[in-house]
Amino acid sequence: MASTRPKLTLERTFRAPIREVWELWTTREGIEAWWGPDGFSVEVRSLELRAGGDLVYVMSAVAPEQIDYMKKAGMPVSTHHSLTFTEVSPPRRLAYTNIVDFVPGVEPYQIATLLELHEVEGGGTRLVLTFDAMHDDRWTQLARMGHESELDRLAELLPG
Repeated sequence: MASTRPKLTLERTFRAPIREVWELWTTREGIEAWWGPDGFSVEVRSLELRAGGDLVYVMSAVAPEQIDYMKKAGMPVSTHHSLTFTEVSPPRRLAYTNIVDFVPGVEPYQIATLLELHEVEGGGTRLVLTFDAMHDDRWTQLARMGHESELDRLAELLPG
């Protein structure tokens, strides 16, 4: 079922081959190396990379300021997450949905994310990440900032 939520799009270009970018999005080692905003770590519990398969992981605040923020917001320092892949088309498209069930006082709801990778001249890769807005402007802004931080962390693992 397609989401009717507004969409946000982020784009980045890396001087890295498309397969290298794909592997960082689709392997346990790759995901654990960069997934999650700055100040958080991720531990992959299970990964079944196919349409209908799941990625199950634990995200934990590890930086003191993130730990403090989570506690003040009444949120746990570590949260369990699961997403379900809806499309896996190596090495160009990866789509998934996940349930937002970690916001205090907000009923759980589903959001969709689409990763598109495009080869660019010189062997680089253009990444286009499209994701659903969240339930309000503040949380949508936090989600955008989180994705930007993740992409910054990804960029640190790749050439320019």
